[in-house]
Amino acid sequence: MEIRAVTVFANPGFPPKEKVFPKVGKAAHALRLVYEAADFAVQSARLATVPFPLLASSQNEAVDFAVKVEKAARQHGIEYSSIGPALPKFAASYEWIPAILRETESVFLGGVMAEGATVYPKAVNACARAIKEASTLEPDGFANLRFAALAEVGPFAPFFPAAYAAFGDGSEGMLGFSLAIETAPLAVEVFSAAKNVPEAISSLAAEIERLAGRLALLSEEMAARLQTRFLGIDFSFAPFPEESASFGEALERLGVSQVGAHGTLAAAGIAAAALDEANFPRVGFNGLMLSVLEDSTLARRAAEGALGVKDLLLYSAVCGTGLDTVPLAGDATVEQLAAVLLDVAALAVRLRKPLTARLLPIPGKRAGDAVHFDFPYFADSAVLPLEAGGVDSALASPVQFALKARHQIDANGGGNVVD
Repeated sequence: MEIRAVTVFANPGFPPKEKVFPKVGKAAHALRLVYEAADFAVQSARLATVPFPLLASSQNEAVDFAVKVEKAARQHGIEYSSIGPALPKFAASYEWIPAILRETESVFLGGVMAEGATVYPKAVNACARAIKEASTLEPDGFANLRFAALAEVGPFAPFFPAAYAAFGDGSEGMLGFSLAIETAPLAVEVFSAAKNVPEAISSLAAEIERLAGRLALLSEEMAARLQTRFLGIDFSFAPFPEESASFGEALERLGVSQVGAHGTLAAAGIAAAALDEANFPRVGFNGLMLSVLEDSTLARRAAEGALGVKDLLLYSAVCGTGLDTVPLAGDATVEQLAAVLLDVAALAVRLRKPLTARLLPIPGKRAGDAVHFDFPYFADSAVLPLEAGGVDSALASPVQFALKARHQIDANGGGNVVD
């Protein structure tokens, strides 16, 4: 099991204060050394800032902020940076997203489309426009790897592009950190040996809890030493594009004939239950990361036509993390993309769970066309069909709306909530 990312959170202020970045780099380097000494491999060190609209008031300022953060972070050993999401109360900030992606190489960011039990249709549409425009920045649409639409995603999640800091006022220079774990290999190992469902759940939960206990102890010790905050661990089942690290493979080892067939939802629910059963300091998603292009089995099943966008959204209802690295046709319209994002936003609000959508329209590609990226973290797949025609009538209204959480009513019909 590897640590996908040690993510350090900071508020560098605007313009970014140079003194912040040596602190970030020093903390990330020290943490990497400690985890690796304890036999936890670390793939990357990352920085996430407070949302960029809180610091920049124009597109030029936002681009300048992103460029300076990227340069300073790299100088201090930070491979990737996230500058947080565009925010509904700063409507223009969504329009700056393509320019930020165009002028940077390793900066990630998001766009909030739902939060606090409220869906913001204007933000949903703005995210769709950003995805469409960003898809034209590179011949293969790769720029959208660095952008995600966010729904009910809280601060300090360590996985990108969702990561952002929230320290409050007067927080310039303040640091915290959290860990993103690549847990799919562990699920493959445990599910391969399980003889029944209770054993699968208990074994996986026990192993997650054991590893999390070690990581939490090391992290708390380092937080005290570095005079910073340990914010928690995200044990989402993040994959890598090889069979031994594929969460899709883990589901099939549990007994599904192929991911996308009936039985997949049950297997996904079982994996989520194991994660829920484990006791550890949590932050972020802690769910099923069904990342199509990052997972060799999911990529293959998608290419075979067994796995579609609606299937992925269905599995998100039992604790997935949303739609991730989903290859789509280059001629997907803003209206079609917005309809998909609206589904993600409504599901997140109704279930009170964090979801994201990282969609990759690929110029010149149609549904069923082969997909290949010259990128070691992506597997070959095919463009997924998009069964969306946009929305109209009330659904097309720009008026924001709230959705109550789904609660179970007691058997006597008394209206009492059963949690």
